[in-house]
Amino acid sequence: MGADRIHAYGAAAGLLGDLLLGDPRRGHPVAAFGRAAAAVEKALWRDHRGWGALHTAVCAGGAVALGAAMSAGVRRSPAASLALTGVATWAVVGGTSLAREARHIGRALEAGDVEAARDRLPHLCGRDPQALDADGIARAVVESVAENTSDAVVGALVWGAVGGVPGLLGFRAVNTLDAMVGHRSPRHLRYGWASARLDDVAGWPGARLTAVLACVAGDDPRGAVRAWRTDAVKHPSPNAGPVEASFAGALGVRMGGTLSYAGRIEHRPVLNGGGRGVVVGDIERAVRLSRRVSWLALGATVAGRVLGGRLLKKGVGV
Repeated sequence: MGADRIHAYGAAAGLLGDLLLGDPRRGHPVAAFGRAAAAVEKALWRDHRGWGALHTAVCAGGAVALGAAMSAGVRRSPAASLALTGVATWAVVGGTSLAREARHIGRALEAGDVEAARDRLPHLCGRDPQALDADGIARAVVESVAENTSDAVVGALVWGAVGGVPGLLGFRAVNTLDAMVGHRSPRHLRYGWASARLDDVAGWPGARLTAVLACVAGDDPRGAVRAWRTDAVKHPSPNAGPVEASFAGALGVRMGGTLSYAGRIEHRPVLNGGGRGVVVGDIERAVRLSRRVSWLALGATVAGRVLGGRLLKKGVGV
């Protein structure tokens, strides 16, 4: 069995495993990586970009090295290689947990229990829930579903297709480091700079693929393309902008505006300003769009790997 077929079957098995099983309740590999990264930060922290870059190199490089070592260990066995790819894919993608959290908040809002929705929102994003009403919570959920479709699913599939198991683990490591130290807090403004910039680079291809597929899979393809072209560049994040704008256009809703993070107010540009405001029912629509995008991303990345492998072989043959 060729390497491309092993990757295709393993990635599909991993995404299916995430759909059926979700994340493990205990002992999640990403949580274990987070604890290790926190220990490295405790040992290395200085209010300096160089020390932060070292932290990023140690943690992300360690994840890639671990993936490479495991792949080398099973190289001679197609069955073991397929199983490793499947387990690694299942471990790093988080589409089911994303959908579960979004739907949990949506059910609370549908029942009129805004306080329960506020209590649950921190499981999904870093917004200040006390500053949000029901529609504000719904908008935060839809925006988080859009952004995390790229971060938690599509980006991992892209780097898995490019780099196999090392690519899968490396992407999740970079994304996790950005969540841990890449924010603009006083402690991490300089120390987390390298993690934030590396996450921007690693997330670039997955974000664009997510935006393309949202345009294809959404209810309003033309609206999705229009919102992406006109509004994505207004967003402060180079990767969240295309994803959120295309989701907003695909769903026919308006995203962005004033946000609150731990008491810090941000005034972000409105995305798809011609759309209506987000309501509770849009949470389920966003989750369904996320699912469609995820499975289309699997097909696109597998096809891209196969095509890239054939082109490379032809180039070598020449």
